[in-house]
Amino acid sequence: MPEIEKRTMDKVTWRLVPFLILCYFIAYLDRVNIGFAGASMRTDLDLSAAAFGGAAGIFFIAYFFFEVPSNLALDRYGARLWIARIMLTWGLVAGAQAFVVGQTSLYVIRLLLGVAEAGFFPGVIFFLTLWFPAAYRARIIGWFMFAIPISTVIGSPISGFILNLDGAWGLHGWQWMFLIEAVPAILMTLAVLYYLTDRPRDAQWLEPQEAQWLQERLDAERANRERHGHMSWLSSMLDPRVLALGVVYMGCNIPQYGLSFFLPQIVGGFGQLSNVEIGFINALPYAVGAIGMILWSRHSDRVAERKWHTVIALGAIVAGLALAAAAPTPALKMASLCIAGFGFFAVLPVFWTLPTTFLSGTGAAAGIAAVNSIGNLGGYFGPQAFGWLRDTTHSDSAGLLFLACCAIVGAVIVLVLGHDPAVERPQTAS
Repeated sequence: MPEIEKRTMDKVTWRLVPFLILCYFIAYLDRVNIGFAGASMRTDLDLSAAAFGGAAGIFFIAYFFFEVPSNLALDRYGARLWIARIMLTWGLVAGAQAFVVGQTSLYVIRLLLGVAEAGFFPGVIFFLTLWFPAAYRARIIGWFMFAIPISTVIGSPISGFILNLDGAWGLHGWQWMFLIEAVPAILMTLAVLYYLTDRPRDAQWLEPQEAQWLQERLDAERANRERHGHMSWLSSMLDPRVLALGVVYMGCNIPQYGLSFFLPQIVGGFGQLSNVEIGFINALPYAVGAIGMILWSRHSDRVAERKWHTVIALGAIVAGLALAAAAPTPALKMASLCIAGFGFFAVLPVFWTLPTTFLSGTGAAAGIAAVNSIGNLGGYFGPQAFGWLRDTTHSDSAGLLFLACCAIVGAVIVLVLGHDPAVERPQTAS
């Protein structure tokens, strides 16, 4: 590896990745912390499991409609300004969840939260394509998405502690949780404006020759992708590969969100457990997933292989959920869910290298957002279906098997689509 490459990529990685992990940690916790509040919210607001699942998932309906416009705005105005706007609005709306009084107001505020946060995740994925050459992307996306399992590993016990504030100043514990956990997003708005840089050519923290080397490398890769076919923002959204990858991503998200919003309630059914104990047990599959995400993405980059890394991770989801559905004891159920946890998170960074191999420029902004918006419909259907099956069967087994079947569909599509490594032009990187 040339010395300038190592020096430049080390600087870029340490400058951007830890900061983006922190931003996504805050975003993801504000998105899913309703799962920690589920049991007490359902009692206080008189919600069925299906109604609660619908409220948790309706967030993603707004995501579906607003992802692409948000990402096009990010491409136009720059990541620094647009991500700061997203963080401010989602922080305000996330805190407003504390003041819902019933099913209707909960549905409305969750819908608004989806509008506020739309574009953050695909915006950052697009932003990373402007800074990291293809050979680095699986591991970099893996580190960025490391925030997903870690937000639950750390957030579950913290949310459990906050829920114990029940009754303080006349507020329920879940109200305190929403209020307290919304504050970091609002505070980070100014940090984003100060810290992020839109493109390498604008980076004052790189030496001129480093910025030039990186920009030229990225421009060469972009030109190579466009030789395989340049797409406008509209044609990228309608490309069959984009639509198919959107369905694959839905096959990842239906199991992940279907389980995550109900896992604290599943764990709560194991016996007489406190909120804090539930939080720590709930964190176990996510801890396994966090480790798997980093190791699996690094291995994918090292061997320059994407298809089978995606399929095997989806297979782990299927096996883990199917075993959990049949597990006769809480210990075996949690062990099985840890296998699924590996799959949930190992698949994500490798999957997100697939659309970036044939999308570039404005087409990448729109195409990545389209994949994400289609896939995130799984965040609506997963909790909704799991809650309905739980109400209907009075068991978690049917719901777990349904989630496993969705992952099978995603794996089959990836096998059919395949992956052309020549487009990605992988290069050796440490």
